[in-house]
Amino acid sequence: QVQLVESGGDLVQPGGSLRLSCTASKFILDQYYIAWFRQAPGKDREGVSCISKEDDATYYGGNVQGRFTVSRDRAKNMVYLDMHNLSQEDTAVYYCATVLLVSCPYTTGPYDYWGQGTQVTVSA
Repeated sequence: QVQLVESGGDLVQPGGSLRLSCTASKFILDQYYIAWFRQAPGKDREGVSCISKEDDATYYGGNVQGRFTVSRDRAKNMVYLDMHNLSQEDTAVYYCATVLLVSCPYTTGPYDYWGQGTQVTVSA
């Protein structure tokens, strides 16, 4: 029915930077709150960031605050996650997710759609 796709994951050295992208076919991301989550092996899925649909307010998890930035390009129907000062603890599969009616929930449950994930590996 709808699809989300993440891209940009890569192998990067500690201290490096990476931009992840999320886009959708068949619907406009303007209408949704968009979140980034990540999941490392053996760990729960962790909230990384979220951007609102009304005013582009942004929210960040404590482990990425000050290092990551989420943004929208509405004309391109894209959402980005710019990651800086990456460390090995940032290694995970990163997912984008959308929710229509609830403002940037902290947990995974309310989100309507998920992408397939993109692997970020931080290693020397």
